[in-house]
Amino acid sequence: MEVRELTIEDYEAVVSLWRSCEGIGLHSDVDSKQWVAMYLQRNPGLSFVAVERGRIIGAVLCGHDGKRGYINHLAVAKDFHGRGIGTVLEKRVINKLRSIGIRRCNGFVFRDNRPAIEFYEKSGWAERDDLKVVSKSIIL
Repeated sequence: MEVRELTIEDYEAVVSLWRSCEGIGLHSDVDSKQWVAMYLQRNPGLSFVAVERGRIIGAVLCGHDGKRGYINHLAVAKDFHGRGIGTVLEKRVINKLRSIGIRRCNGFVFRDNRPAIEFYEKSGWAERDDLKVVSKSIIL
């Protein structure tokens, strides 16, 4: 398996992977090819794919705001679960964030996505019960 930086050329394969994984919420506005291209340009070197025999089997989209990192859409193809691929991707992101001076990272997980919650808990992440995420659509 090879882990390399996610590029916009990977978009179709990565979106196909995300769509095949339960618990990944995609939105046509912020997950479009154009938006992902802008996100990757704003956050160079922070998003990765795991590739085996030419197939993208894992992907993670990551960015930061200068203070905190944010993991979005960490996913591994179902037939590759249990091989540590998610852990490799998570560690790659954390190490990259650390190397550019980011000291804290947040991940977004749907409340009913038990496998993702268990993955993050096993990796040392802690749920924040003192915060509530709010969201507002600001489409122009």
